[in-house]
Amino acid sequence: MRFITKMSQSKSIKSALVSVYYKDNLEPIIKKLHSLNVKLYSTGGTLSFIEKLNIPVTAVDSVTTYPEIFGGRVKTLHPAIFGGILNRRDNDSDKKEKAQHNIPDIDLVIVDLYPFEETVAAKASEEDTIEKIDIGGISLIRAAAKNFNDVVIVSSRNDYSELLNLLESKNGATDLSDRKHFAAKAFATSSHYDSAIFNYFNQSENIPQFKQSIQQSQVLRYGENPHQKGTFYGNLDAMFTKLNGKELSYNNLLDVDAAVNLIADFEEPTFAILKHNNACGVASRSSIHQAYVDALAGDPVSAFGGILIANRPIDIATANEVNKLFCEVVIAPAYNDDALELLKSKPNRILLVQNKVALSKIAFRTLLNGVIEQDKDLRTETEADLKPATKLTPNASEIKDLLFANKLVKHTKSNTIVLAKNGQLLASGTGQTSRVDALRQAIAKAQSFGFDLNGAVMASDAFFPFPDCVEIAHNAGIRAVVQPGGSIKDKESIAYCDVNGMSMVMTGTRHFKH
Repeated sequence: MRFITKMSQSKSIKSALVSVYYKDNLEPIIKKLHSLNVKLYSTGGTLSFIEKLNIPVTAVDSVTTYPEIFGGRVKTLHPAIFGGILNRRDNDSDKKEKAQHNIPDIDLVIVDLYPFEETVAAKASEEDTIEKIDIGGISLIRAAAKNFNDVVIVSSRNDYSELLNLLESKNGATDLSDRKHFAAKAFATSSHYDSAIFNYFNQSENIPQFKQSIQQSQVLRYGENPHQKGTFYGNLDAMFTKLNGKELSYNNLLDVDAAVNLIADFEEPTFAILKHNNACGVASRSSIHQAYVDALAGDPVSAFGGILIANRPIDIATANEVNKLFCEVVIAPAYNDDALELLKSKPNRILLVQNKVALSKIAFRTLLNGVIEQDKDLRTETEADLKPATKLTPNASEIKDLLFANKLVKHTKSNTIVLAKNGQLLASGTGQTSRVDALRQAIAKAQSFGFDLNGAVMASDAFFPFPDCVEIAHNAGIRAVVQPGGSIKDKESIAYCDVNGMSMVMTGTRHFKH
């Protein structure tokens, strides 16, 4: 019962310290506080802002009797300010010390932080970046949040509307639950800020600690399955402009991520269709319309309910073809007006415009009782990386297909084999425990859709431990192979190719994906 009473404890705000970098939407709060007869304290630009509203405000340096120094680096770091925040209102010893030193109570602290992350993103000089490391603000936030029993802390302009609603609905009073809520938000603000600063310094120091913080989030309908909860942390609105459809699901997001990473490796007009993170259709052509038609031909069965992505604007001819297929998501850099109108005829179809956003070069995932982190696989081989291993070398057309297939193998679940011809994915064997099984799966799939494998090429994400794969491929009509190499039995695979008129190139780079 005592706990319940404490949680409902109400306190009126009688004084407030306001010192913010961003003044957006601050005016209504200042006016509301003034109407509630709240005494205001402030510094610098915020002090001037309040004075221009013709609202009484007391400068912090008149409380501390100490001026701002070192170009504003030191403003509020003083016992008269921190004592006003941290003193415990129901503690007799604190009351005596407060009276002895003439320290005023501060019941509300509205403080935000210098824009450190924005300064880093703008590629500012180190000197300018360091100056955007907030000291006074972060200290005030932590102090006020620690003393949530007595003090309300608002640490972000994103919380201004919530504060204003609270002031209006409770006439300037707050319950302990209100104060604790804002305190939790404040510690989220301070921990995020410190993580950003650490990661900035750790670019050069490489201290082995894992610190990641993302403030924006979106609750998903569910996780991978309906019985699992799911949340996306990040700013999808920066990544995509959504033009139509329902909200992206957990599984949609996994597929969209795979699609975005895959299409980034292609410069020529390319269309890809993905299902369960793997490409089931990809083609590069002179027009995005033909690229889609040939990508769909790669596996029209798996394409049902898939994720579609193009690296060129979608025109009406392409939209007419896409509209015949049930698909969850379509992604493109733009849509022609008539194409967009047609594609929006299906209200649940998600249509996204991909914006130019810098993506992280680091990947991590939870594992066991921790997290593993690695550099993303951003290596994309060029013709210069293809080292001939056999007597016969691939011709120009085969080299083009080998590079095409090798891009796809990098984005397909291991063990994988990719078969391609004339800039088109014919089939892939995906996620198999045996490379031989992956190859047989790919061959069977290609043949089931009527593809002629004579003259096709094969790409493998890892080396061939035995020559059986090149033998199976040769018997199916494949004439050129790309693989990383590195097996102690490479010579056996090379020898088979030499005897049977196949060419093989090695890249020296494995592309496992799990």
